Amino acid sequence: MAENIHPIFNSMLDRNAKEKLLNQKGVVVWLTGLSGSGKSTIAQEVEHLLYQKGILTKLLDGDNLRTGLNGNLGFSKKDREENIRRVAEVAKLFMETGVVTICSFVSPTIKIRTSAKRIIGDVDFMEVYVNASFEECAKRDVKGLYKKALAGEIKNFTGLDAPFESPSHPNVTIDTANQSIEESVKQLFNSILERIK
Repeated sequence: MAENIHPIFNSMLDRNAKEKLLNQKGVVVWLTGLSGSGKSTIAQEVEHLLYQKGILTKLLDGDNLRTGLNGNLGFSKKDREENIRRVAEVAKLFMETGVVTICSFVSPTIKIRTSAKRIIGDVDFMEVYVNASFEECAKRDVKGLYKKALAGEIKNFTGLDAPFESPSHPNVTIDTANQSIEESVKQLFNSILERIK
């Protein structure tokens, strides 16, 4: 920590007061999976459903944060780790305000996700594995990234020449290769409701 920094804690309203005001519990819902697995689509749909239930949310998405807060980061191992560290710190701030914070990030390694979980805290970290194989995601190729990666135009592409390590014990696993987006959204929506009410 830098010198001459003096955080205030005693005069701040605590988390319980904010959760009581919102009548909900804060939690970080961390969606991980390959690019094209369905993370962002599911996250957006779940956010809409929660809004309709009167639940305050914040959606943090990889592409969006890389155009702002993390715009100075690339895709090296070090930059990926810093990207997730920053995201986890921001997510924790929202969560401690009682907000259901939905994070949609490839976050490809166990080490990176463990680091995020450590920052946020075990109790408040809900790991969601959006499971779709590299082949399935390449077939969808929503953003045209797989075509470029397979042609050698993108280096360090997760699942091809950069690793993706599946979570060993996620709180929720969503199999988007074998169920519809509607089914996937409903599954996650119900899991979140159980967690926050």
